Amino acid sequence: MVVGLVGVSCAAQDAGAAKHVTVLHAARMLDVAEGKIVAPGEVLVEGEKIVTVGAHVERPAGAEVIDLGDTTLMPGLIDAHVHLFLHPGAEDLQTVQESVPERTLIAAGAAKADLMAGFTAERDMGTEGAGCADVAVRNAINSGLIPGPRMRMSCNAIDLTGGHEDAIGYNPAQKVLSNADYADSSEEIVKVMREQRKGGADFTKIYETGKDSFRDGGFQTPYQYTEAELATAVKEAERMGGGVASGRGVAVHATGEPGTGFAVAAGVASVDHAYQLNDATMKAMKEKQIYAVPTFAIAEYFAEHAATPARAAWDRNEQNYHAAEFKKQLAAGVPMAMGSDVGPFPHGTQARELELMVEFGMKPAAALQADLLNGARLLGWTGQIGELKAGYYADVIAVPGDPLQDISATTKVAFVMKNGVVYKRP
Repeated sequence: MVVGLVGVSCAAQDAGAAKHVTVLHAARMLDVAEGKIVAPGEVLVEGEKIVTVGAHVERPAGAEVIDLGDTTLMPGLIDAHVHLFLHPGAEDLQTVQESVPERTLIAAGAAKADLMAGFTAERDMGTEGAGCADVAVRNAINSGLIPGPRMRMSCNAIDLTGGHEDAIGYNPAQKVLSNADYADSSEEIVKVMREQRKGGADFTKIYETGKDSFRDGGFQTPYQYTEAELATAVKEAERMGGGVASGRGVAVHATGEPGTGFAVAAGVASVDHAYQLNDATMKAMKEKQIYAVPTFAIAEYFAEHAATPARAAWDRNEQNYHAAEFKKQLAAGVPMAMGSDVGPFPHGTQARELELMVEFGMKPAAALQADLLNGARLLGWTGQIGELKAGYYADVIAVPGDPLQDISATTKVAFVMKNGVVYKRP
């Protein structure tokens, strides 16, 4: 149930009305940085910001008190790898059969579903052929026209001619469009980046590897861009304000070596999927604080919904390989962020990614820190979201039980507040 509208709230504030004051109370509250529970937990919210937090907070006269009972208050979840413009079904056919206006409406619905599941901030990793239509979705959310998370948008991803997203498998004579923007040199990468930033993109997504295969008992995937080409992209992003922890840098789809190593050497913000990282790459990621974004949930969904038993077996083999490599990455100190690749599987269900990160080797506290602390940094909102602290945006959710004891609590979000506006309550 949605309680309040962002647009109405903003209009009231613009008219000079007093900011709404809310006290949230629950049996427990998550201290993300310390990885511990405070009991009980209260958050005082004024307007769009948190004023104070603690076991007991001041209750100003006239404040609305929302008692959430036997739940745990925690910051809104962050998903660093989503596709608002995709839904379950054949991805290649969606982009051919559905118009950009239709896909934009679908994306608006996906944004709402993610918000209602407790995801108050996200990074959209490419519109899959819808250009910069994602910018319109972001702007509509920000202006209060539609509900959704705070967003970082990339427009289309960037890809080679004949690369990962270039309508492979179709009759070339039909000239089916790529789901990405073409760039076949450093100069073309820069030109596309400039066009996308002109269109309103926050950051750049580049396909660096594909197609994946297992040969002679090992994982293999060809790289698409050289280290020098990726370094040019990183330099251009920095020129346009995309420095470290800005949320405006370069993220790569990169599953294995040597592409993952090229991307890390170039200084990208994140390596998404990261099935395979060699020792030197892992060491460099730790030193540079470049995040791996595992995306386990999408692989699980594909295995469970494969068209053939052979394909299901392949997907499970890849997931098992990735899980084993993930353990090595954790041991090497590779920093992690949570990204689910939601879109090809149903929006609003991506907290499954946190369950899988724990299943494959992380402690619940570490998985939540990867999601909330690292996610905030990766999206460029450190000091603004990801913790319940004074001065932060009032992005607050409540989950049943204790997520440090049972991470599955994050899949059962009972209360959602974003920017001080309540969107869901028990």
